[in-house]
Amino acid sequence: MSRAFIFPGQGSQSVGMGRALAAAFTEARDVFEEVDAALSQHLAKLMFEGPEEDLKLTENAQPALMAVSLAVIRVLDKQGNFRLPQAAQFVAGHSLGEYSALCAAESITLTDAAKLLKKRGQAMQQAVPVGVGTMAALIGVDVQAAQEIAAAAAQSEVCVGANDNAPGQVVISGHVAAVDRAIIIAAERGFKRSVKLPVSAPFHCPLMQPAAEVMRRALAEVSIKSPCVPLVANVTAEAVSDAEAIRDLLVRQVTGSVRWRESVLYMKLQGVTQLLECGAGAVLAGMTRRIDREIAATSLSCPEDIENFLKTLG
Repeated sequence: MSRAFIFPGQGSQSVGMGRALAAAFTEARDVFEEVDAALSQHLAKLMFEGPEEDLKLTENAQPALMAVSLAVIRVLDKQGNFRLPQAAQFVAGHSLGEYSALCAAESITLTDAAKLLKKRGQAMQQAVPVGVGTMAALIGVDVQAAQEIAAAAAQSEVCVGANDNAPGQVVISGHVAAVDRAIIIAAERGFKRSVKLPVSAPFHCPLMQPAAEVMRRALAEVSIKSPCVPLVANVTAEAVSDAEAIRDLLVRQVTGSVRWRESVLYMKLQGVTQLLECGAGAVLAGMTRRIDREIAATSLSCPEDIENFLKTLG
């Protein structure tokens, strides 16, 4: 069986995430302590206890989700002798999950990943004043139709496809008025269900350019190595191993679309038959079942998940 490790993005966070891992495994506690030290913040306490309003803040949610993902990876390694270079053909992550993927693949250190994601969250929040931009999921719309709707709605503003998540689930991003127009146009074209997302900024669109420049400077100061297994990048939906190319892709990712559906199908074409979602929630496993039911998808987020998975390995 050929596997890939995949890592969730923002929206998968919830109060209590990682708490059971920390209680059960020293390796998980070590990850959370290292992230706390890197950020000079009691992030683990916020993850375990809330309040939810603070955990949902982009600058907290992003490093927190990465920390849980890496805790799972460390536990698999130490408790199950399940090492990523021998166990996986690829890594991939949804948006911020790309940093988790690179950290798991030993391309970026845990400390650097935590600091970069803290800065990324702050930069993305500050790039656009609250109330100027938004995002919406167009349900039942394929990516080409979504792009046409966004283009028709943009007029003199920004409205683009942000996430191609799964068949019938495309997220658009841009100015509030433009996204509102897109929802009306989608309904006029027969797509009756669109959902405004509870986000504080319009991620993955050109309005994020100020954040991209912040990340360009931040990434220039960080050591990035070639990952021990290739990364399937969000913006290209193809594998990459060159460290400098990865550095550039991480900058482009801030304003670029997350091509998740294509990324999953790319991995299948390369022979991947199982995706292991490492971290909080099971959003990506659910998307995988919508993308292609021939690909097995397993979510590893708590001690029971990990123990059950390791038992299947014999």
